[in-house]
Amino acid sequence: MQKLQSQGVHHITLVGAGRQTSIDFWEGVLGMPFIFEQPNLDKASESHLYFDPGDGRLITIFTDESRTPVKRRTPTDTGCVHHIAFAVSRVTFLQAVARLDERAIKHSGVKDRGFMDSIYFEDPLGLLIELASYRFEPPAGFTHADVLMQAHKVRVARGDYAIAEVHLADAIQALVERSRATLSEDRTPKNPY
Repeated sequence: MQKLQSQGVHHITLVGAGRQTSIDFWEGVLGMPFIFEQPNLDKASESHLYFDPGDGRLITIFTDESRTPVKRRTPTDTGCVHHIAFAVSRVTFLQAVARLDERAIKHSGVKDRGFMDSIYFEDPLGLLIELASYRFEPPAGFTHADVLMQAHKVRVARGDYAIAEVHLADAIQALVERSRATLSEDRTPKNPY
């Protein structure tokens, strides 16, 4: 047997209500450009809206003008989607509470996740949305996942409960030391003062 190797999320498709509800939320609240629309090729009564979440990938919504928003949390049974998280820059994250409040959107407030900060709220159809902002930038040539995997190894080796900022800093240092050569014979920390 061989794997079917994935190379990233291609798109996520959600079942929406009327067309304008989706446009107002995905573009009007989250700023995702509405890039195209076509019929749902498997169900003629539905339209298929496409939004760019900021990385050139796609969030798509099946809409039907006969459906209205159901204002209850979507199911979280086994096999269901619990939430979708979207990356936002630190400066956007720092504005999130005020911008949600001005729309009277109920939210969780800022949640400390150790390696990132999060805010949770529901879309107009009850799907839990997370805005997530990393607390670190990976070194050149590495991804956030590379840093998190190294931070996990550091955390486990130390017997700590969850990834914290110290694990991230040490992980970044380890990745840089592994990937960047030096002319120095001794790379250990020093105090020149």
